[in-house]
Amino acid sequence: MAGGRGFIHDKLEIKFLILYIAARVIEPIPFDTVLDLTLCDDAIDYFDFSECLADLVRTEHLTLSEEGLYAITDKGLRNSQICESSLPYSVRLRCDKNLANCNRKLRRKSQVKADVTKRANGTYTVALSLLDDMGSVMELQLAIPREDMATMLASRFQKSPERIYSEIIGVLMSSDPEEESKA
Repeated sequence: MAGGRGFIHDKLEIKFLILYIAARVIEPIPFDTVLDLTLCDDAIDYFDFSECLADLVRTEHLTLSEEGLYAITDKGLRNSQICESSLPYSVRLRCDKNLANCNRKLRRKSQVKADVTKRANGTYTVALSLLDDMGSVMELQLAIPREDMATMLASRFQKSPERIYSEIIGVLMSSDPEEESKA
């Protein structure tokens, strides 16, 4: 075990921490995210973490999907609930703060979608969607002549979908097109 100055002192505690994290993320997460969340304690090193994570998959406390995503099993959830109180309070607090950030990012990723697909005629379709807890807020498909333009639009939408939504609403609400054509 590494000689860090943290509160986690053995591999069993690392496993408890990994289960604590896996029980609280809102969707399956990749290795790097599990690692980042677990390294909230200075005493944990990469090699012990990797070994513990593999053990938890082997003992069916966690699953590892073909896409490389880790998720907690019912067995893991039961054991996590039993063991979480043995984790130091300060570690749980730091972990909870990091988990809140992670879950916010995961929720955001699932609510904002931007896909680029090539059409048969060589142009591209950019499909943009924005969801909230109630369902779809906006779905928009745009025909774009070049891939670089389509990719740029998708990227910009993902960075600030609310602003784009507001601007579209603003343009549509700004004036009556029939009144403008008479003027």
